[in-house]
Amino acid sequence: MIRKAVIPAAGFGTRFLPATKSQPKEMLPIVDTPVIQYVVEEAVHAGITDILMIIGKGKRSIEEHFDRSFQLEAQLLEKGKTQELQAMRRISELADIHFVWQKEMKGLGDAIYCARHHVQSEPFAVLLGDTLIDSPTPAIKQLADLFVRIHQPVVLLEQVATEKVNMYGVIDGPQTEPGTFLVKDIVEKPSVNEAPSNLAIAGRYVLTPDIFDHIKEVTPDKGREVQLTDAIRTMIQKRPMFGLLLEGKRCDIGNKEGFIKTNIEFALKRNDMAEDLRQYIKQLAQTL
Repeated sequence: MIRKAVIPAAGFGTRFLPATKSQPKEMLPIVDTPVIQYVVEEAVHAGITDILMIIGKGKRSIEEHFDRSFQLEAQLLEKGKTQELQAMRRISELADIHFVWQKEMKGLGDAIYCARHHVQSEPFAVLLGDTLIDSPTPAIKQLADLFVRIHQPVVLLEQVATEKVNMYGVIDGPQTEPGTFLVKDIVEKPSVNEAPSNLAIAGRYVLTPDIFDHIKEVTPDKGREVQLTDAIRTMIQKRPMFGLLLEGKRCDIGNKEGFIKTNIEFALKRNDMAEDLRQYIKQLAQTL
């Protein structure tokens, strides 16, 4: 069973400037809930309640979001807003959440390396803090269930359009059973002609603690970043790693258009606004 999760959330979010100038991209809301809360809830729904977040400069609001706000709670209690009060308290009670600071922005591999003392000798889940996945079974539980069965590291995969493979890390490897692939190699942002497949890494991993030894040996790239992909490529020379095809949908919130679409899709699932929003979209469509 996977007991611990690591959520890297230290990036600057430059694609969403100026909105992210003074707030983390992970705190941008999908309707009324920050992206990072959806990620935490995914881990919790998979039975993981020991969570370590890797944060950096300007990310203090993430800590505050998952802490209690006694002044706000007192105000809600005084006004008789019991439903809102319960919702606020629930956030601070979701899990045991710890924080470690990544002192320099040195890449995803370095962020994961910051978790080595917390993880110690256990296998652990990794959920990217700015990646939202909508699926009936939590994506990280899909991975954890496979890990329990095969006892090898696992990465979540998504089939992407061929013309978009240059935006992702893409795996090379044969299918070993329906939806499961043996990872022979990972090519970071290949051209369409060089891509070994259209199976892209989708921001979720279950890793074993030996990954830290491989991260330690990675040579930083030209941008002085330590890439997790490079560590994985070294690791799979010594042990198997598998990829699991996602049952669900990775919501593309890495760009503004995808972020807006995701907000609309999630709003249409809510009973308190779906019908009004549906009518508005129909009216708007008539003017286009």
